[in-house]
Amino acid sequence: MRRARGAPSPGDAGRDDDEQRAHRVEAPGIGAMAAAGDIIDSSTYVGDVYQAAPLPRPEEVEPPAWTPPTLPPRTTMFVGRDEALAELDTALADPGGVVVQAVHGLGGVGKSALAAQWAHRHADAHVLTWWITADSTAGVTAGLADLAGTLVPEMTRSTPGAVPLEERAAWARRWLATHTGWLVVLDNVTDPADVADLVNCAPGGRFLVTSRLREGWYELVPELIELDVLSAPEAHELLTRITANGRPAADPAAADPAADPAAADLAGVAELCDELGHLPLAVKQAGAYMRQTHLTPAAYLELLRSDPAMMFDRTGRGADGRRTIARIWRLTLDHLTAATPLAGDLLRVLAWWAPEDIPRGLLTPLDDPARLATALGDLAAYNLITLDADTISLHRLVQAVARTPDPRPVQDEGDPHRRPGDIDRARTRATELLNQARPATPADPAHRPAWQALLPHITALADHTAPDTDTVDTALLLHVTAYFLHEQGTVNRAITYCRRALIGRERLLGDDHPHVLSTRINLAGAYRAAGDLGRAVPLYEQTLADCERVLGDGDQLTLTCRNNLAGAYRAAGDLGRAVPLYERTLAERSRVLGDNHPFTLTCRNNLAGAYRAADDLGRAVPLYERTMADCERVLGDDHPLTLTCRNNLARAYRTAGDLGRAVPLYERTMADCQRVLGDDHPNTLRSCNNLAYAYRTAGDLGRAVPLYERTLADCQRVLGDDHPLTKRVRAHLAFVRQ
Repeated sequence: MRRARGAPSPGDAGRDDDEQRAHRVEAPGIGAMAAAGDIIDSSTYVGDVYQAAPLPRPEEVEPPAWTPPTLPPRTTMFVGRDEALAELDTALADPGGVVVQAVHGLGGVGKSALAAQWAHRHADAHVLTWWITADSTAGVTAGLADLAGTLVPEMTRSTPGAVPLEERAAWARRWLATHTGWLVVLDNVTDPADVADLVNCAPGGRFLVTSRLREGWYELVPELIELDVLSAPEAHELLTRITANGRPAADPAAADPAADPAAADLAGVAELCDELGHLPLAVKQAGAYMRQTHLTPAAYLELLRSDPAMMFDRTGRGADGRRTIARIWRLTLDHLTAATPLAGDLLRVLAWWAPEDIPRGLLTPLDDPARLATALGDLAAYNLITLDADTISLHRLVQAVARTPDPRPVQDEGDPHRRPGDIDRARTRATELLNQARPATPADPAHRPAWQALLPHITALADHTAPDTDTVDTALLLHVTAYFLHEQGTVNRAITYCRRALIGRERLLGDDHPHVLSTRINLAGAYRAAGDLGRAVPLYEQTLADCERVLGDGDQLTLTCRNNLAGAYRAAGDLGRAVPLYERTLAERSRVLGDNHPFTLTCRNNLAGAYRAADDLGRAVPLYERTMADCERVLGDDHPLTLTCRNNLARAYRTAGDLGRAVPLYERTMADCQRVLGDDHPNTLRSCNNLAYAYRTAGDLGRAVPLYERTLADCQRVLGDDHPLTKRVRAHLAFVRQ
């Protein structure tokens, strides 16, 4: 494999006080969290440190000599489908151009199994075979990013985030567009738009698409292969092969119960398969249950008919398959929970999270380890979940059934495993477990991996629940998650969660509760981060008035809100209101907390920044100098607030034209940020940008330009192209080059 050499080296930076984007806040009370605001003029949180990875040009990377196909494992349980396989042979015979075939069918009909079988058979005919679970744009992006990591392992050698996900995915798209002879399976596509651009931009290989959709493909594919349920003989073979642990199946039609006692076990196969609608997923689940419980087909069918599950209430294509799956789901749970009641509780809880990569540790508080392991093992034995050492996955349809209440009373044939009260309790428990597992400090970069693992499940819970069912725990979870998303720069989503948390807290706690006021401050901070000062400023003003009325002038939440409002005024260019408000906040914090409290020092730093913004360097510089000295004395040279003050003092010196003191102080700050925070922390990147600006101001373009170039590459890698700091560095570099 050929790879381009030479990649941008890691960079460093810090930021100026008026370039603040991440903000430290504080709020009292259990569960309270104040919003990010203009408090310390730059974030002080330590971030993850990634190593730069080389990014060769995609067209220069040749396919590896041999890469094992990334396909589901071969299975001995694949039966029949000869006609469908032959259709695929014809449709995908031409090695040139793009041939896309959407394998359509009911949920559980075996589209993925057919695609995997064909891909295994033809793996040797392709230079690379790649499988992507493409049920969302995020899934397509993740699959492409993994492809890039396989072709260029250096992209993920240090950490999955060594090269950002979107950048890896874009690289893989370009690789597919510039190579031929590959096969990519796009499995379970729910919206043709999710894959249209990918398919259209890569004409040199083969795409095999599976989807439940019949419509929407005419612009992408010439025809559809519509996959129906199994034929009766194929369903019989599949069921008997599963119950025989994969051994060749006997012919149930030729079985003679009188001559062979074992033949009695096969006598009911045909009738049972008819009842199951010959749907592969339903047949497989039935076979697994029969093998586990040693039931005959006739006995299984008798149970199925005597106690059918209520049809899962969903219209549209695939409803018959879901109904059959719901039947099997209920019958399986009837027998499973008789011996292991915890299994039903677990399944209802798992139904509220994302279907894949559920950390097993999330369930730890529910019961002792042995009982949990037993219940999970039983669920896996009945094919209701997929289990490995660390994570749990389960089918989306199983989840949908498990979290959909059956309104009928049990005595009126209602599903005992889907009673509304049980499902409500499972939703509440799923929320509590996420709250227990989430890190207590969302702004601490050391906890970012834990947040990233939980975020898909928090998102799924929010998507699957109605706001009017939110509890205090739901509101707390969304409130803290919004803060984390804000810190990560995902501001729009943070606003969505913050609004919902505010609605829930107002409904449950009342308008004047401190938690409600805290969430309003966070929402105002998110508006400000999104540049929407038209909503941020009024919300801060109203919340400050309410904090003063409810909590008093000296309460920490009041002081935080006042400080953040001053920052919003400053961001809006209204220094006439910002400076007095900063001065009042500083005086009150000095009185309540003392001159040496970190919050007081933060306020003093912010006030100095407001003086500098007002061109009052006569007050800004001495106040910065005093604050930095006090930070060094009280907090130490390496405290993040000390680094921030040192950076801001250097900015003030530069503004005053004193480059003799500004440049060395910037250099010291950048070196300290690299050592204390790491090369990729946003404050380090800002510090690097600031030093480059100082070099530029001093006319030293020989040092300014390379530093700008390195900082821009690092900002793009760490923060992305659209981050405000990335845009600022890009603009500075463009100006210098001009």
